[in-house]
Amino acid sequence: MVWDVCSWRDMGPLIRLETTLTGARYLSILPDHLHSFMAIVHSDGLGQFQQDNATPHASRVVSKWLQEHYSDFRHFHWPPISPEMNIIEDIQDALLHAVENRSPPSRTPMGLWTVLKMNGVNCLQDTFRH
Repeated sequence: MVWDVCSWRDMGPLIRLETTLTGARYLSILPDHLHSFMAIVHSDGLGQFQQDNATPHASRVVSKWLQEHYSDFRHFHWPPISPEMNIIEDIQDALLHAVENRSPPSRTPMGLWTVLKMNGVNCLQDTFRH
């Protein structure tokens, strides 16, 4: 599983998750990766963070952290069952395209991670330029 943050201005780091995402594990990503990304890309404090309603995203510990950092960036509350607004599907398509077009195909988790890091980010950047 991978995690990424992006905006119309820039792409953040692609983070490899070694295990199932829980609220606590998700909270370990946000301060180091989301907070620093938002501080750089939206230094004016006007950036809005959008995520889906996945269980780890909606956990109490994550909700509390987002409330504590409200002055740094805004959290866009996701309307339920709104896939047409979800850019995640475009990101997933771009990453899947990078993996499927790899020849020879990756056969190990490390090989898949290498493809995603090398080619996935380029595909993502191309997706958001259009």
